[in-house]
Order: sequence, then structure tokens, then C-alpha cells
Amino acid sequence: MKKGKKRNSFSGSIGFVLAAAGSAVGLGNIWRFPYLAAKDGGGLFLVIYLILAVTFGFTLLTTEIAIGRKTKQSPLTAYTKLQEKWGFLGILACLVPIIIMPYYCAIGGWVIKYFLVFLTGEGAKAATDTYFTTFISKEAEPMILMIIFLLVVSFIIFRGVNRGIESSSKILMPILLLLVLIIAVFSLTITYTDASGVTRTGLQGLKIYLVPDLHGITVKKFFSVLLDAMGQLFFSLSVAMGIMIAYGSYVKDDADLRSSINQIEIFDTGVAFLAGVMILPAVFCFMGREGMGASGPSLMFVSLPKVFDSMGKIGNVVGALFFAMVLFAAITSAVSVMEAVVSSLMDKFHWSREKATLIETGIALVAGIMVCWGYNMLYFNIKLPNGASAQILDVMDYISNNCLMPLVAIGTCILVGWVIKPKCIIDEVEKSGCKFGRKYLYTVMIRYIAPVLLIILLLKSLGILTAI
Repeated sequence: MKKGKKRNSFSGSIGFVLAAAGSAVGLGNIWRFPYLAAKDGGGLFLVIYLILAVTFGFTLLTTEIAIGRKTKQSPLTAYTKLQEKWGFLGILACLVPIIIMPYYCAIGGWVIKYFLVFLTGEGAKAATDTYFTTFISKEAEPMILMIIFLLVVSFIIFRGVNRGIESSSKILMPILLLLVLIIAVFSLTITYTDASGVTRTGLQGLKIYLVPDLHGITVKKFFSVLLDAMGQLFFSLSVAMGIMIAYGSYVKDDADLRSSINQIEIFDTGVAFLAGVMILPAVFCFMGREGMGASGPSLMFVSLPKVFDSMGKIGNVVGALFFAMVLFAAITSAVSVMEAVVSSLMDKFHWSREKATLIETGIALVAGIMVCWGYNMLYFNIKLPNGASAQILDVMDYISNNCLMPLVAIGTCILVGWVIKPKCIIDEVEKSGCKFGRKYLYTVMIRYIAPVLLIILLLKSLGILTAI
């Protein structure tokens, strides 16, 4: 039997959309989107992000899903099947999830720790200034929690496309969405009076989030916001890391790709927006405008525990619900990251799913331990080309997200736009009989606009372009 006939597929469009949305809705949405929105003028960032989502993001998302379904291959082998001389793109695309998986599991371990802390009513401890750094500096505990997170993800992948990825997405994604809505609504009802007698409300924080702040806007500032929004789309839509190619390869030929892609965009953008509604009004209430400047781990593991602690007794409940939601988001994203690697190993070397999963788990385990030890016995501090200070986790994040992902996206645009031509992707989308309504926009984006924007983003990430 040909190995192409053995390939599993999602049982239907709902399973595919929930799995793809689960991949897209991850830590990037929760801890990076709100920070960028606060930094880049609130509504101004939202408007630019939305425009880019339906143009730039739509183009990359459509391309990768269509490549996956057309070739019925994972990222490592799909590019070779499209055009033999472009197989190097598959190698780069596969390297991204290999690098991301270990540090994503390390962060997943941190999330487990904070979920347990708030679940057991010890949230006040997590609100102290040194709690987070003390925790990640330990040699054993972060490593053990990282391993637990990794084993959960490996178990889901081990069970396969239908019993693992699809089934878990159908359970976790509705719960995640419900928790997001509950916390977002609660965040808007908060009122807090600080020691100086100033009263702030969640609705005031929402106004800062939604209303465009054009004060001091310049051409340079506008392009900076544009590149921030474009960079966020990589995190939000899980493009340029092989994931959507892998998931696309499991989509049946008669599925309506256009409809599924639209649903993924709506789901992801909606959750990213709600992440801001969850976090920014609450942070504004308890920490003021200046508190909205935290990002990444600092926002989630330092600033937000202080916010939950300021809520009083209900803070432990809200904190536990929040970190449960983050944990679900981290698991669904990590599942997609691991699947991109496992499916690549299966397609390239014709290994069984069990063997490929065990090998990738071993790679992630060893590298994940190094990430955890990067805050104690393997600690160092270097300066990256973009000016940021970095330890092992930050270096891996920089290589994967700031260097490899833009390179993969640029290469994909050139391959589709000028070598195999956009019609190849358009025909794949329309194969099931649906009409590709944005095909002219797609052609212009994939050939001209997206490559230029991506090159600018890459040059900025490498520290070569400093004017923006």
C-alpha cells in the first residue's frame, strides 16, 4: 500500500478549524498581543492588525494550508514535492518547530506552577517581586514541570490525528473560549481605588485599549506599529513554522478551504482581541497606565499575579481560571508544534507515529532541560542584534521567530508567487467547488506586497534596519 493512502485526515471541517485555531491561540496571543496594543496606541494597533489579518495573514495562512492539502505532505517534504530545488525551505520550516518546542514546554511548566499556586489559594506568594525569578532559578522544579507538560503533549500526539489532536481540540477549545469570555467580562466590571484616592475602572482601561491614540504619530511610528502588528501575525496565525502545512495535509480534498480559513482567522483574531479585554482593563485598574507596559513573561508571571492579589479573596479564583485558560492555550499550541515535527519525520523517513513521537519527545526533553538550566547552572546574558538581552530561551526564540520564520515566509512567497505561480494555490482552494473570492488580492499580496513587508521585518529583526 502506498504511504499516501495511509495518511490520516480530520473527520470534518469543525475538527480542522478547532485544531488550527488551537494552534493559533497560544501564548503569543495572550502575553504579546495586549502589550503591543497598549504600546502602539490601542485602537491604532487594532485597526492595523485587523487590516493585515485579512490581507497579509490571510495570504500566508491560505498558502500554507493549500500547500499541505495539495502535497499531502508535512513541511519537511512538501516543498520538495512542489518544486524539487526548493526543498531547503522545508528544512528551514521544520527547524522552526524543533527549536520552539523545548522552550514552549519550559514555559508550559511555568504555567502549570502558577495554576497550582492559585488553585491552592497561595496566589499572594506569586505576587511578591522575587517569586518568579526565584522559581525559574531553581534546578529541579521547573525541569519537572516542563517534563510533565511535554508528556501531556506527547501523549496527545501519540494518539494520532483523530483520537489525539482532533479529539483534544474539540474538548479544550470550547472550554478555553468559555474561560476567555468569563474573565473578559469580569475584567470590565472591576473598580479599584488606590492609596492616593484615585479610582479606576475596567471600562476606562477598555477605552484606552479600543480608542486609537494618534498623539505624536509620525511616519516612523506608523511603520513601527505596522511591523509590530505583522510580527504578531506570525505568532497569532502559526504561519511560517510548518504547522499549517502539516494540518493542511490532513484536510480532505472535498473540504471548503476558503470557509475554513475564514473561520480560523475569525477565531484567532477574536481570541487575540479578547486577550486584550481580559488583561489590559484589569492591569489598568490596579497598576495604572504605566502597568500596561509589561510584556511576555513579565506580564503573565509578574504583573498579573499582583493584579489578582489586589482583588482580595476572589483573586485566587480568577487567577486559577486565568492560568487554566493559559494552560489549555499552551497545550493546543504545543500539540501543533510537535505535530509539525512528528509528521515531518514520518513523511521523510517513513517512521511510525510512535517512533517519530518518541524521538521528538527525546529531542525536546534534552533541549528543554537546557532551557530550564539556562536560568541557573547554564546562565549567561548576551546582547542580541535587535538590542534585547538574552538567555538560552531568548536566543532560541530569536533564532526561530525573528530569523527563520521571516526567511521561510519570504521563500514561500517567492516560490508560490514567481516559480509555481499563484494559480497553483488558487486552483487548490477552488478544487472542492468553492469560489476563491479574494484571489486577486491574494495574487498581489503573494507576489509583491508580502515579500517586501517580510524583507523589511527581517532586516529590522537582524538589527540592519534601525530607522524604523
